[in-house]
Amino acid sequence: MNYYVSADGPLLGDGSQDAPFRRIGQAAEAARPGDTVIVAPGIYRECVNPKNGGTSDRNRIVYRSQVPGAAVITGAEEIREWDHVRDDIWMTRIPNGFFSGYNPYTTQIEGDWYRGLGRINHTGQVYFNGQALYEEDCLDRLWNNEPLEWAWDKEYSRQHKWYTEQDGDITVIYARFPDGIPHGNRVEVNVRRRVFFPEQTGINHITVSGFTLKQAATQWAPPTAFQEGLIGPHWSLGWIIEDCVISDSRCSGISLGKCWHPSDNRWTKERIKSGTQLERDLVHYAQHTGWSRETVGSHIVRRNRIFNCGQTGIVGHLGGIFSLIEGNEIHHINTYGEFSGSELGGIKLHGAIDTVIRRNHIHHCHRGIWLDWQTQGTRVSCNLFHDNHGEEDTRTSEDLYIEVSHGPALVDNNLFLSRFALRERSQGLAFVHNIIAGPIDIGSSEGRFTPYHFPHGTDIMGCMTINNGDDRFYNNIFIQPDLPEEKRRVRNPEVARLVGMNPQVNIEAGLHIYDGYPLHDEYYHQFTDEGTPDTSWGRRYDYNCHLPVYISGNAYFNGARPYGKEQLRYVDTENQVYFSLIEKDGSYYFSTNLYDYLPRMETEMISTSMLGMSFETEQPFEDPDGSPVLIDEDFLGRRREQHPTPGPFEYTDMDTGFGEIRLV
Repeated sequence: MNYYVSADGPLLGDGSQDAPFRRIGQAAEAARPGDTVIVAPGIYRECVNPKNGGTSDRNRIVYRSQVPGAAVITGAEEIREWDHVRDDIWMTRIPNGFFSGYNPYTTQIEGDWYRGLGRINHTGQVYFNGQALYEEDCLDRLWNNEPLEWAWDKEYSRQHKWYTEQDGDITVIYARFPDGIPHGNRVEVNVRRRVFFPEQTGINHITVSGFTLKQAATQWAPPTAFQEGLIGPHWSLGWIIEDCVISDSRCSGISLGKCWHPSDNRWTKERIKSGTQLERDLVHYAQHTGWSRETVGSHIVRRNRIFNCGQTGIVGHLGGIFSLIEGNEIHHINTYGEFSGSELGGIKLHGAIDTVIRRNHIHHCHRGIWLDWQTQGTRVSCNLFHDNHGEEDTRTSEDLYIEVSHGPALVDNNLFLSRFALRERSQGLAFVHNIIAGPIDIGSSEGRFTPYHFPHGTDIMGCMTINNGDDRFYNNIFIQPDLPEEKRRVRNPEVARLVGMNPQVNIEAGLHIYDGYPLHDEYYHQFTDEGTPDTSWGRRYDYNCHLPVYISGNAYFNGARPYGKEQLRYVDTENQVYFSLIEKDGSYYFSTNLYDYLPRMETEMISTSMLGMSFETEQPFEDPDGSPVLIDEDFLGRRREQHPTPGPFEYTDMDTGFGEIRLV
């Protein structure tokens, strides 16, 4: 059955095509498995709270915008009454009853791993003609023109500001409108925590297609507390979020879910246990309360544009298992810089078991992708990363960060083009056929015992710390970026420490950072009689040393340095390789002279059998369905040759047009 919704529908509409509902929430009350809700163009100021879900992938409830992007669901309300204070500063007074029990202008952003950078921030936000203003925590700072220290766009932050305070039962908001007066322009404040989000868990098999969703007063979303997003399945199974424009969530755009746990933000509130220990507790709690392939995850997030969110574009803790994140553009995440913490990124997932992240365009984010804990069976493939750093970068930003995971996980056919490419606090990873045009940072995670799982499931197999190593780097291209000296330093070492980064991070591209790591035979020699001379009380092995690495077929340019023991490699010390991204007519092109200098190499076709098994989990690198992996196609879908070209593009001497390659 179809239900129809129109903002201009009759007051007592019944959801029929001739008498549509006025609110999407009315249709959500009525919809049952197999039904479709068709929403006409218009602005819908509400939070849709689905009460029912589908029963299977083929019997789902579908919410569809009749015209793509034209049905707008917003968490904001328009405020028309503003009084002039002085210069370009205006003020409004809003009775607290207006907020219906949740006042974003008295609710501070807080939670585990949150860092306010010495400021108070609220979940509220003010928008001038759809553009968010910066929050100030002091009226005096609103008067002056000082920019916000951590803002990427300092000039905009200098004058586009707001401040809030309480006057009895009145919320007072001051705002600077240097681009015009509020009258005749659209000024909005967000009042709803979420836009499309079920309050109950287990609301399964819902499709949300073609909407514009924006302006939610979301709270900070750590892994040890409730993770809300502007839109999300809560803790459910089989959602599809597709072809939507999602923006201006105070914290997170899409939340793929986290299970309920009694220790909500307990680390922040009580400091009784460390956050890491609470996280371990929570993973085991989830398993014992029904976390499995049958109950949660298997979501599809595709072809969305996600931007202007304060914390993450997509977040999830355990709820993103077995999911597909594909074809999205994610940009300008945490670029306002009003707050920080350890849960930032275009995509930030804990427990991305068998999750595939492919063909996304991720740019101008504080961090591109951060995969934290239990990155197992995960594949990051054919993504374009660039400009994931600010102009005054603190080196806490990079394209991809994989933390305290045991693998196996496969990272293939990506373009990592930001100032800093990869950060790793893990093992059991395979990097194959990527362009890595920035340094790699490897850090220790001693004492961080984290779980790993039986293949393609959630049952916990074991728990172990990270020794680093057990990584594979095959057929990649490394390019040393030109980093001015001022971009090589951490402006604020304390901030770097808070997000787990060594201020003395490596700034040289290439795999030389693995010098000192053993090869396979060197490592396993200690397990032989010949390698264990001291057997007086049993064989003594150094289990705490770095695990072996597997490195071959890589090419290095512009001073990028190879792993010292790499046998098959190409190092160009004579030519200068350039590359740039060119935007034309809504598409991005990769312009380079790289293929003028990249020689043919006796590389191997990369497959499951070649990659072997990750050390700790003792599991092969394979697809989520258990089938073998064969990297026989490049970024463009072209068939690779017997000896494939390093990097994401298969190239022959007969090819033309490789000076400028269309990416997205």
